[in-house]
Amino acid sequence: MGLTKTEIFNDKQNKLARMMKALAHPARIAIIQHLLKAQVCICGDLVEELGLAQATISQHLKELKSVGLIQGNIEGASVCYCIDPKVWAQFRTSLGNFFVPYVNRDNCC
Repeated sequence: MGLTKTEIFNDKQNKLARMMKALAHPARIAIIQHLLKAQVCICGDLVEELGLAQATISQHLKELKSVGLIQGNIEGASVCYCIDPKVWAQFRTSLGNFFVPYVNRDNCC
């Protein structure tokens, strides 16, 4: 059986791509921004904050959780979410390493 496209790239490249894909939706960016601003676990007020249906928010939370950017705890009937600080720090470092300074020395384009 042949290689899948992701197998030709290294683990760091694949992980960064998964993280960036998870953030490639404005609702997910808004969720992350809200969690970062709150600096605490959020339990259910995202519907009011974002103006989206609960099912839609749940799907976005699932995507963010699948790459580890957020973590969730079940407390009774509600699920609380917050930023996973370890994964967030790793993601920030990876993005910092990705966005290296670039100088167009020969004005090629």
